[in-house]
Amino acid sequence: MQASSLTLPAGGGGYVLPALTIGIFRNAQPTHRLSIGSSRSEHRPLDANEGWILSKGSEGLCEYDAPLDVTMVAVDKQLIEEAGGSFADGFEPVVGRLDPVILSLCLKAPSFSSGGTLYEETMHRAIAAQLVQTIAPPKQWQVDLSDPRLARALDYIHDNLATDLTLADMAKTAALSTTHFAKAFKRETGLSPLQYVIKARLELASVLLKTTALSVAEIAYRVGYNDLSRFGQHFKRRFACTPAAFRDQ
Repeated sequence: MQASSLTLPAGGGGYVLPALTIGIFRNAQPTHRLSIGSSRSEHRPLDANEGWILSKGSEGLCEYDAPLDVTMVAVDKQLIEEAGGSFADGFEPVVGRLDPVILSLCLKAPSFSSGGTLYEETMHRAIAAQLVQTIAPPKQWQVDLSDPRLARALDYIHDNLATDLTLADMAKTAALSTTHFAKAFKRETGLSPLQYVIKARLELASVLLKTTALSVAEIAYRVGYNDLSRFGQHFKRRFACTPAAFRDQ
């Protein structure tokens, strides 16, 4: 993995990417223009901390009318494959707002080497793992489900962790009655729908605590908790420490 922070003069030009690459604009570029796979660029304004994720072999034009502060992170195909991804050579381009975990990790990436080889390798793998989750989330969420209706429900749960998930909505996604859905879900996953949602929310919170500078309150909100006290109680029950202590470990 290669990571660098650069200040480039106004203008820009053509590009060809030798690896999956993340570009983060650290200053706003309201007149930014971008083309992917063609010579005709389109107006794609980007604010500070927005950017793009493009696959290996992507080529086109990137143009801007003011000096650009940018962080570039090229991710090795091997790291993507180790994280369970198979999309390193092709996926739908991401342009605009980026996943907050990827954003936080990549902004820090140029300084990873100062933490030693083990730390650097660990953080590189964290970026690859988050890319896999963001660009091509694994289906069935690592649970071998025999019923595709329950797989749809799991996708729905993980896509909506920050919302007020209800048993009725989950069952509707699976096209089952609430009673049949709850029984089938428990039989397949070993957890009730509520227990599974709490577990998924807390696991996401643990990742955000370790990889972002978001406050505990903001993380609680992002994983679906409007009650900070309740979030703290559930987190301590799951990880045997407070969110703040977990972050400091």
